[in-house]
Amino acid sequence: MRYQRSSQLFKAASDVIPGGVNSPVRAFKAVGGTPIFVNKAKGAYLYDADGNRLIDYINSWGPMILGHAYPPVIDAVVEKAQLGTSFGMPTEIETKIAELAVSMVPSIDQIRFVNSGTEACMSAVRLARGFTGKEKIIKFAGCYHGHSDSFLIQAGSGAVTFGSPNSPGVTEGTAKDTLLAPYNNLEAVATIFEANPSEIACIIVEPVAGNMGCIPPQPGFLEGLRALCDSHQAVLIFDEVMTGFRLAKGGVQELYGVTADIVCFGKVIGGGLPVGAFAARHEIMSHLAPLGPVYQAGTLSGNPLAMAAGYAMLQALESDAKVFDRLAEKTAYLHKGIAAALTAHKISHTINRVGSMISIHFSETPVVDFETAAEGNNARFKTFFHGLLDAGIYIAPSAFETWFITDALTYEDLDETIAAVAKVAPTL
Repeated sequence: MRYQRSSQLFKAASDVIPGGVNSPVRAFKAVGGTPIFVNKAKGAYLYDADGNRLIDYINSWGPMILGHAYPPVIDAVVEKAQLGTSFGMPTEIETKIAELAVSMVPSIDQIRFVNSGTEACMSAVRLARGFTGKEKIIKFAGCYHGHSDSFLIQAGSGAVTFGSPNSPGVTEGTAKDTLLAPYNNLEAVATIFEANPSEIACIIVEPVAGNMGCIPPQPGFLEGLRALCDSHQAVLIFDEVMTGFRLAKGGVQELYGVTADIVCFGKVIGGGLPVGAFAARHEIMSHLAPLGPVYQAGTLSGNPLAMAAGYAMLQALESDAKVFDRLAEKTAYLHKGIAAALTAHKISHTINRVGSMISIHFSETPVVDFETAAEGNNARFKTFFHGLLDAGIYIAPSAFETWFITDALTYEDLDETIAAVAKVAPTL
């Protein structure tokens, strides 16, 4: 495929936008080459600036669960836009989507809408600290909760040491309150609690990780986190920005039967518009302003266009009893086909899958955390990525990102993708 126009657009963008992109993962740094500039999308397809059609497996990093330009969402946004785009005042649609979300998700009584997943996770941690009166948090290496300072932390020299900043601009003072553990490692979490008695406000975790590829929780891991939080009077936060309303109507809490204290949302809940949210039971949410002392605010929070898009999306998911089964079946079909194509050419690989999230790791060992994800053959992934791109298949331009399956994909699209993998496999 030809990408002359994308190259020209990227050169122009690089003059006025740092790195030519407004989010680093779009920059193709991990795979090389020039980012693809998109003109439009419909259903399962992207149409780029050079006129190429691409089968899309990132789907705006998750929210396009029913396909791009999904008509009920588009209609809802257009209708709402004609009445005005923002008021900075309450609107009825905020209550409607809040009622629907609360009815779909276990354990939550109230929800506060914000503008991004980063803002949701940042606010959830602040609320957990205010609720418990404690300051330290536990997060997991490889889990991404946005770019708030508290989350841009790398591991210290041991399981009980303080973390340190992994981005300039994050202070050592902020870093000392964030403690890291390996994902899927309950023993490490227990050790951190023991070393910091009565100091830990919360654990924040992607209950199904998506930012080191798709990594499922091992049996007992989420249950163990729940028990540790209960034992140490800490708050358990599920970052379901990716998984919420995607893996099940009630997200991971429904799928695995483990209850969190605070749940963060994004992606699907906005129907493709910029939205985040955090939710909890009354006891916790009553600490949030204006009811309580924990402050959080946002001029565009509850924006009517975003609320209309999200409400239309949640209505569609809530009313379709089979949608999550269809998504899981399509993802399993893709898994089977890709595995067969790679195995036929003796390409070492591991495929992780949960529901409509899937990732391919060019690794001989199971991928269960960031350390094992990092052992994958990144050079091989680069070849794989560009081979699929040349065949009209667009996957995440990083070995450390999950793919997101949309219900708009047909089995013909999946077969085309599997055939492309079979064609590129001999070059890996």
